[in-house]
Amino acid sequence: MTEPLPLLTVDHLTRRFGPGCARCLSPEPDLRKNYCTTCGTVHALNGVSLDVRPNEVVGVVGESGSGKSTLMKCLYFDQAATSGSVYLSAVGGGRENVLEASDQRRRQIRNTVLGMVYQNPADGLKMDFSALANIAEKLIAAGGRSVSSMEARAGELLGHVNLPLQRWKEAPRRFSGGMQQRVQIAKALSNRPPLLLLDEVTTGLDLSVQAKVLDLIRALKRELQVGMLLVSHDLGVIRMLADRTLVMLDGRVVEQGLTDQILEDPQHPYTQELVQSLL
Repeated sequence: MTEPLPLLTVDHLTRRFGPGCARCLSPEPDLRKNYCTTCGTVHALNGVSLDVRPNEVVGVVGESGSGKSTLMKCLYFDQAATSGSVYLSAVGGGRENVLEASDQRRRQIRNTVLGMVYQNPADGLKMDFSALANIAEKLIAAGGRSVSSMEARAGELLGHVNLPLQRWKEAPRRFSGGMQQRVQIAKALSNRPPLLLLDEVTTGLDLSVQAKVLDLIRALKRELQVGMLLVSHDLGVIRMLADRTLVMLDGRVVEQGLTDQILEDPQHPYTQELVQSLL
């Protein structure tokens, strides 16, 4: 039986802030962490490769400045990658490097193939629109025109993420952080994307609220069979949700494998520090 194509394949993705020079662009660059002391270029992503398979959660863990959020911004076209390739099985049969797509094509991919949940809900929601209107906005962007069907879909999703019915017409600015994240998740799911990108979705939330959001994500994976790329600085979150884990440091992937393997037998010194901090 042929194994299905990965939902997402990332090949040597690079994002530099600065011009680069012979010293930092050489095969064996001379960098201080991810910074070139000669030209001042920051190598936020330095040859990152990964894949996400259907119905799989891949975790990406690392400290602040490791490149995790830059990775997500490049995948969702919020930032332009410097080089590398990104393939999606739902786009051109997985043979089209979407980084080379036109702006119009990228918007279409964002609205139909990818769902994004940001760390800061204000980046993913119109805070003065109602929860229903936020989901309708995403549906309209993908070509939705029937008001009744959009209202039905929005209601279905808000019910799915356990937002109380009486609050569907309220603006997210009046919600708690946990409720805002649930509206973001509902919006990200609106067009039934095969792949969700989750960027530090529990950071800044109270522990009890974090637990509810994590339980919701776990339930969505089980019920909707959706693939997820989950970024966190917290290995406890990764342990709860991820099937496989990549560890990033200074813009590079320094270790990857099954999550249980990473937790039980970490090989890289930085991963060992992370795991020790979890114990």
